[in-house]
Amino acid sequence: MLSAASSKQIVGLGALELSAAIHARHWSCVEVMQAYLAQIERCNPQVNALVSLQPVELLLQQAQQCDQQLARGEDGGWMHGFPQAVKDLAATAGIITSMGSPLFADYRPAHDALAVARLKKAGAIIIGKSNTPEFGAGSQTYNPVFGATANAYVPTLCAGGSSGGAAVALALHMQPVADGSDMMGSLRNPAAFNNVFGFRPSTGAVALGPLPELYCQQLATEGPMGRSVPDILALLRTQAGYDARAPLSFDLPDLQQPLQRELRGVRLGWLGDYAGYLPTEAGVLTLCEQALSTFSELGAVVEAAQPDFEMARLWSSWQTLRQWLLAGQLHAAYRQPAQRSLLKPEIQWEIEGGLALSALDIYQASQTRSDWYREMLRLFARYDYLLLPSAQVFPFALEQHWPQQIAGKTMSSYHRWMEVVLAATMAGLPVISVPVGFNAAGLPMGMQIIGKPRGDMAVLQLAHAYDLLTRWVVRRPPDLALAG
Repeated sequence: MLSAASSKQIVGLGALELSAAIHARHWSCVEVMQAYLAQIERCNPQVNALVSLQPVELLLQQAQQCDQQLARGEDGGWMHGFPQAVKDLAATAGIITSMGSPLFADYRPAHDALAVARLKKAGAIIIGKSNTPEFGAGSQTYNPVFGATANAYVPTLCAGGSSGGAAVALALHMQPVADGSDMMGSLRNPAAFNNVFGFRPSTGAVALGPLPELYCQQLATEGPMGRSVPDILALLRTQAGYDARAPLSFDLPDLQQPLQRELRGVRLGWLGDYAGYLPTEAGVLTLCEQALSTFSELGAVVEAAQPDFEMARLWSSWQTLRQWLLAGQLHAAYRQPAQRSLLKPEIQWEIEGGLALSALDIYQASQTRSDWYREMLRLFARYDYLLLPSAQVFPFALEQHWPQQIAGKTMSSYHRWMEVVLAATMAGLPVISVPVGFNAAGLPMGMQIIGKPRGDMAVLQLAHAYDLLTRWVVRRPPDLALAG
């Protein structure tokens, strides 16, 4: 039987460290599984991050098979024997994929999503799912199927979303690395709220699907979360790459470069709150601005910058394109009164908005998005990276669905409070949320590092150098992760 000390030692390893320990036979895959299941048993009831967990006997049997493979000289990949919970939006063969919706509460797909298949190919054991909002809509992880996911640091507060379950499980060492997805900050906001890293790759770098419609969905992407940048890169190398079933996907050969690079003279543009356009809770900008000095220590040049763009146009374009996509995906359920009643009001609002759009509305929204991309290119002619907060507020009450106001300004929708994440999403750019510390109440925050088109590796290189100087994940782990 694995001792408590050994269990704590195992779950304390980073993903790459764990991989090395498994392959060196320092720990068996069965011992690794036992350690993570013990950590889940201890932590998960307090935060509700992982759902649809698979039977213990089955998981231990799979871990034993992984040990037998290693004994025969067979290596399943760098994730060989890793306990991995997949975000509950991604199809997992034979495991409930509810998407947080009562309509799919018992849905067991016959196939794996492309990214899930790649996890398995790398050797991961799928132990269950990580909780998500209903259909991933909203940056607060609650749904009528599994309930709400609590913050890793203050369980009375929210986890962010929609990859909230993934971020909390990662922060509390319930899994070594985490997958997620991001349409409107869903890898970045929960990373900021739980003091971990969340990376949104360039749109198309990670093949999305399989999807019934292959060309319109250009806002969302899957991507990695980790407690360190090397761990994120390792998972991204597994997730990324062209797949013919996703015609807009592509390869990123730069991902094979080393993380270390010279950053002296690199230029960073700090966008802040767009000169007061974005309402922001007190303390968010302060923490981010304090973190700017770290980049200066690396030899980078940090300047205040502003886009020459009417930011309200970008919001209008986003809302139009999002409603168009959600209406396309969910209109059939909406048109059935019994099914419509099972959709949360915010999703019904999205669908109704999408059904009212004209073809010209959608074209004009796409043109605005194109104008924004060109403006970002103009900024990147001067700067190598752009910086923004990862959220406009700190974690809020778990029972609160979304902030109604920020700094006295009323939010016009359930997701308006996350407007700060649109810069990268709407331009399809690579972006990572890095921790910037904690406010006086002990609540974490993050900052976005946005890179040039397909500059995914460059973003990770700057984030890694920043982490080596700040070490927020190591310095301030959640109390719950270490207790027991």
